[in-house]
Amino acid sequence: MRLYDFAPAPSPRRVRIFLAEKGIEIPTEQVNLREREQFDDAFLGLNPLGFVPVLELDDGTHICESVAICRYFETLQPDPPLMGQDPTEQALVEMWNRRMELDGFLAVVEALRNAHPAFADRALPGLTNHPQIPELAERGRKRIDIFFSVLEEILEGRPYVAGDHFSIADITALVTVDFARRVDMQLPDTLEHTHRWYQRVSERPSARA
Repeated sequence: MRLYDFAPAPSPRRVRIFLAEKGIEIPTEQVNLREREQFDDAFLGLNPLGFVPVLELDDGTHICESVAICRYFETLQPDPPLMGQDPTEQALVEMWNRRMELDGFLAVVEALRNAHPAFADRALPGLTNHPQIPELAERGRKRIDIFFSVLEEILEGRPYVAGDHFSIADITALVTVDFARRVDMQLPDTLEHTHRWYQRVSERPSARA
C-alpha cells in the first residue's frame, strides 16, 4: 500500500491529516505537479485524470479521491471516528464536509487557477487545457469572503464544524483556510469564533502532516 502525494498540494494534505489523526503510517511517493509528473504515462496508469492523491492498495486497486481514500481508512480503522459515530452524526459530518468543499475549498481553487500565472491555460485540473477567466478569479475571492462569514456563524454555537467532535469537516475547513492564503485571503480579525476554532485545530499534531 502506498499514497501518491504532492506535499504542497491541499487535497493530499487532507488525507495526510486524516491518517495522522488515525495514527496510520503508510509509504508515500511524491508526484511533482510543478514538473507535470501527473501527466506521465506511468502516473496516468494509476489515475487517468492526472490527480493526486491516489491510494494504491496491495491488490493493485487505486482509489483516487481524497474523501474516498479517507472513507476507506475510516472503515478499516473506525477509531477515532472522523466521519460520525451514528447514522445522524455521519449524515451531518457528510453534509458539513460537502459544504466546506463546495463553498470554501472550490472557491479557492476558482480564485487561484483563474489568476495565478502558474495556471495559465490550466484553469481547470485534468488533461484538457482551459483558459483563465479573470472574472471567475474575482468571483472566487468573493465566495471565499462569504465562506469565512458562514464559517463564523457555524462556529458561534459549537466547537467544531459538524458539532461537538473533531471530524473530516474540520480537516477540510482547516486546509481551506490555509489554502486561501495562496490568493492573499486570510481570516478577518473580526471572526472571533473562527479564530478560536482555527487555533484549536491548528494546534493538533495532525495539522503538521
